[in-house]
Amino acid sequence: MAALLAFLALTTGPLAAQCREDVVALRGPWGTAQFQIEIADTERARAKGLMYRESLPRGAGMLFVFQAPAKLAFWMRNTLIELDLLFVDETGRISHIHNRAQPLDETVISSNGKALAVLEINGGLAAAYGVGVGSEMRHPAFDQAVAAWPCSE
Repeated sequence: MAALLAFLALTTGPLAAQCREDVVALRGPWGTAQFQIEIADTERARAKGLMYRESLPRGAGMLFVFQAPAKLAFWMRNTLIELDLLFVDETGRISHIHNRAQPLDETVISSNGKALAVLEINGGLAAAYGVGVGSEMRHPAFDQAVAAWPCSE
């Protein structure tokens, strides 16, 4: 428990004033958090995702960004680590969360509606932080004119 509290203190402190391509920030009634990310915004990068990796640092993730909102489907083929999948709409609001997707499971994980992006983080972190549907994400991938949490804020 002490390690979790120390980690939260390090990762939920003041967030950078400017958006960066390699960082996503999340906020909600539960507080704020940020993750160092890799971007998967090409067909090839999205197809590979986090496959074959044996671990993911706790404060890291992968942001899958698509051209336009669409019904999305993911699976855990060749993915060796448990993940939370946070589906995000065009405004940067989390619209659906699939908690603790199981390694190597080929069951389809649906966005349950249209999403523009998906953030994959270590399984269990969304619940540990209290991240829920309606929480907001800040990142330059979102159209800043409609972003719920724009970079200029």
